[in-house]
Amino acid sequence: MIRRPWRWVGLGTIVFILAASGGALPQGSDQAPAVFWQEGKGAEVAPELARINQALTELAERLKPGLVQIRVRRGQAEPSSSDDPSPRRSLGSGFIISPDGHVVTNAHVVGDATDEVNVTLANAKRVKGKVVGRDRRVDLALIKLENVSDLPVLPLGDSEAIRVGELVLALGHPFGLEQTVSFGIVMRKGAPLRTASPGFEFIQTDATVNPGNSGGPLINMAGQVIGVNTMASQGGTIGFAIPTNLVKGLLPQLLAKGKVEWGWLGIAIDEVTEETAEEMKLSATKGVLVRNVMPGQPAEKGGIRQKDVILSIDGTPVNSPRELQRIVSTTPVGKEIPVLLLRDGKEESVKVVVGLYQAPSPQPPLPQRPQ
Repeated sequence: MIRRPWRWVGLGTIVFILAASGGALPQGSDQAPAVFWQEGKGAEVAPELARINQALTELAERLKPGLVQIRVRRGQAEPSSSDDPSPRRSLGSGFIISPDGHVVTNAHVVGDATDEVNVTLANAKRVKGKVVGRDRRVDLALIKLENVSDLPVLPLGDSEAIRVGELVLALGHPFGLEQTVSFGIVMRKGAPLRTASPGFEFIQTDATVNPGNSGGPLINMAGQVIGVNTMASQGGTIGFAIPTNLVKGLLPQLLAKGKVEWGWLGIAIDEVTEETAEEMKLSATKGVLVRNVMPGQPAEKGGIRQKDVILSIDGTPVNSPRELQRIVSTTPVGKEIPVLLLRDGKEESVKVVVGLYQAPSPQPPLPQRPQ
């Protein structure tokens, strides 16, 4: 096809005319003008808001270098109708806690992976990592990066010091996006996250947590990590984070043993309500009721019986099942501890050797109906 130079000349002439006229077309034209909006010029932010904006942006920029993205290959996929043998992959977040490359994330992010954990640093550098420890009960994992040094770290703060209503930032890589920051408040402290969790209190926040945010840090306004984001409600409107005070207590075990050894008594427990107190002729609604004692477990061997009320354990008074769970689970396995009981209206003391908690075996999947 032969090009016609006069057409290009004509187009250039039209562009020149439009530029000279400020982009407006002659009256009566059915084409929109080049600029038909109002430019915002000279707008000023109120000084108070400007200071908040500046502080938040500086804080986010200071924290981002310690954030990482984690990609995990999870072996071969299940056979499908398309016969696609591609490996399953998992995406999540994490953050660096030591210059030599220790990274905290969630256990569900790394899954069972040991052979291939790919970590992308904030500077886009990709490095290999190895899972050195994980605990599914609290959903925590520790990764060690290979061949790295002098990495930027995020400091761990005191999660007990935070208050409801305090401002927080949630950092992560949701949906595979890079380096996102969401803003919110602490909605609640003490939210039970899952039934298997051994009595620990989780942090609830409305800072947006979406798929891919798992394992990322929840940050206070001092720039300290006060939680590890682990779970969110549908739509990501409410998130839950593992408190850092709990994390700091578990990290040494994850590093040394690759797992957490939780204490265990082998009892089913319940609150002492007013109805229970009246039924058992108790003078006050205090302590924790023993509903059942498992045969052959530490509690039975130590002399704890059904319908006992535990008043204190290892010298610490207990007034709720979660308090009892928290104390027992963090007591070293094999340690003998005194337990003060209320039995038949009288106080008694027994000694129990704390056992090792065994995670229940996963149930086999139910057979699927033929389609």
